Amino acid sequence: MLIHSIDPFFTSSSRVLILGSFPSPDSRAMGFFYGNKQNRFWPLLGMIFSEDVPSDVEGRKAFLSSHSIALWDVIRSCEIEGSDDSTIREVKPNDISSILSRSKIERIYTNGGKASSLYRKLIYPKTHVEAVALPSTSARNASWNIDRLYSVWSVIRPGLT
Repeated sequence: MLIHSIDPFFTSSSRVLILGSFPSPDSRAMGFFYGNKQNRFWPLLGMIFSEDVPSDVEGRKAFLSSHSIALWDVIRSCEIEGSDDSTIREVKPNDISSILSRSKIERIYTNGGKASSLYRKLIYPKTHVEAVALPSTSARNASWNIDRLYSVWSVIRPGLT
């Protein structure tokens, strides 16, 4: 059983919460979200906000803060093989209530199908806050190139600074 080892990232002024499924081995080693260099999350956010995204954790935190974005994952603990969401089992969810009560979250988005389905099943019944499902930024989601991801993921930008 793996236990989520990365704290949620948010500030009191965060307005958008993006939830993944569970951190990859690279993310756990880095100590922050989307640490796998093949994942298109950070390049995609750079495109959406027309900015270069720093490669270091502190720079990424500053970038997220400047755009009122919070990050965490749906899963607190699970069994998983590598970073393959299709192998996830024995799931225990994270409690996002502290983020919701200590920030200004207006919208929640899920990154990928597994995060979306687990959110609906395990978190929505407790929060009653809808989440918008977005396609996975993982390189495994090869049917979605970065331009196609951009066309859908740009929804996170309206109203943000």
